[in-house]
Amino acid sequence: MPQAQDIDPRLLRAFVAVATELHFTRAATLLFTAQQALSRDIRRLERVLRAELFVRTTRQVTLTADGERLLPYARRVLAAHDELAAVFADAGRPLLVDLNSEGMTTSRVLERARALAPGSELMARFESGLTGAAAEIVAGRLDVSFGRFAGLDSSIRSHLEHQLVRFEPMAVLLPADHPLAGCERLALDALAGERIYAGAGNPKTLEWTDLARQLFQGRGIEVAPPAPVALGKEEFRRIMAKTRCPVLAVTEFPPMPGAVLRPLVAPVPLSPLSLVWRRGLRHPGLDALRLAATRLAAEEGWLKMIPGAWLPDADRSLITDNN
Repeated sequence: MPQAQDIDPRLLRAFVAVATELHFTRAATLLFTAQQALSRDIRRLERVLRAELFVRTTRQVTLTADGERLLPYARRVLAAHDELAAVFADAGRPLLVDLNSEGMTTSRVLERARALAPGSELMARFESGLTGAAAEIVAGRLDVSFGRFAGLDSSIRSHLEHQLVRFEPMAVLLPADHPLAGCERLALDALAGERIYAGAGNPKTLEWTDLARQLFQGRGIEVAPPAPVALGKEEFRRIMAKTRCPVLAVTEFPPMPGAVLRPLVAPVPLSPLSLVWRRGLRHPGLDALRLAATRLAAEEGWLKMIPGAWLPDADRSLITDNN
């Protein structure tokens, strides 16, 4: 038999979830993981223990005699593991969450999380750009942010974890008197010859500028040159009026004076939004954010892929590995 220290607590947690639910899909939801990943963990635990733990049929899941024998031990080990983690976790402190912008998907996730965990303090800030936020998270000056995880450098991603929240349909923000402003939707081909602002020159938004360059490639659309970083609606309106450049955005971008928001189609480009946090972070506020994102995604269909939608290959490759 293997020594106790050889058994990964994550495998025991997977076992207890399935043993409690007797249903792999429900257990995977509780653990914020994919059903395939959960099944792999159970098989790995069975190999480590050299025992079959579940009897699986197309209609039900039941514990074997070895599974019944393991369950009370697994629960005690996990309780001790959680107690140890709690001793060193600063779970009582506020959780600092960067939402990038007010009034969008991220704000809805935060609002639901606060309702789910009224005893936790989730402090919001609004500074655009996951690249900048990720550096703050790794340095320990920020806990959680949102954005395009695949757009981060791999050396930064190795220190982080993420949960895919939504495929956000993209849009373009146009000056109200722009020749294309009268269109209800804009085909990407209609933007040929345009210069569109996508955060170029802003070191905090490199992942967004990279997404724009991939989207515009081969379509005759240019990324607009750097412009002053505008904070607040009035400054944003003033800079936009001065530069006259359309701005790449998502369909939930808040209304801006003197501008109109037009969804992009043919194909519909998607911006993958992830919840991102420091690897190993334990906090009830983070648990609430993850649960809020999971529930909202299920209720709103946020993770349903639009047929024929555009998404970079790097982002597609992360989807199957997410969670």
